Amino acid sequence: MYERFRQGAVEVVRSDAPLHAETVDSFRSVMDQLKAGGRRNVVLDLRKVPLVDSAGLEALLDSLDEFRARGGSLKLLAPNPLVREILTVTGVEQFFEVFGDEVSAVGSFTR
Repeated sequence: MYERFRQGAVEVVRSDAPLHAETVDSFRSVMDQLKAGGRRNVVLDLRKVPLVDSAGLEALLDSLDEFRARGGSLKLLAPNPLVREILTVTGVEQFFEVFGDEVSAVGSFTR
């Protein structure tokens, strides 16, 4: 469900599954593994994530808070139009840096 790989000091996480009540535990597990491994800078690739519901939004915000508390961040990569609209309408997008391409997202941690 989740693919992880490193690009320098940044962990990129990809998924093609919805981030909703039925899958949120799996997402939280991946984020917990990253934190336990000392990873602080994470890009979440949302290009193929078809849907995010309220449970998914809560998990995103919780993860952002947890990475920030460790001196890092969680940044979002290229949400599809529906997911982008959900993030915008709910106001969640204002809390995240959102990038259109992977190079910019990963590179943003060095600025």
